[in-house]
Amino acid sequence: MSFFVRVLVNAVAIWLTTLLMGSHFEIVGGDGTGGRVVVFLVVALIFGVINAIIKPIVQLFTFPLYILTLGLFTLVVNALMVLLTGWLTEQADWGLRVDGFWWAVLAAFLISVISTIISVVVPTRSPERR
Repeated sequence: MSFFVRVLVNAVAIWLTTLLMGSHFEIVGGDGTGGRVVVFLVVALIFGVINAIIKPIVQLFTFPLYILTLGLFTLVVNALMVLLTGWLTEQADWGLRVDGFWWAVLAAFLISVISTIISVVVPTRSPERR
């Protein structure tokens, strides 16, 4: 899947998660619809970069916890990535706001499920390239 499509999928997943969770997980900033769309795309881009760079490092150091918890520690690591995205975007007037760790766990779970469903529905390659 191309990087741009992955960012769009993450943006839609984050948008749907904000609709489901209300004020506990929200995107702030952006004037008008166009500005909000840009904020969602930038937050999804930052979230994707964090998941591509930081998450593998965290997974490497916490590998024993993955084994001990039979993979459930994935929820904790995903929540930490959501919180890190929120912290980085909190430095500006726009971005992701999360009420706390447990809301981040729920948000990470919802984003994972929604992005997986969207990734299955969205074709990854054109038919002539298969």
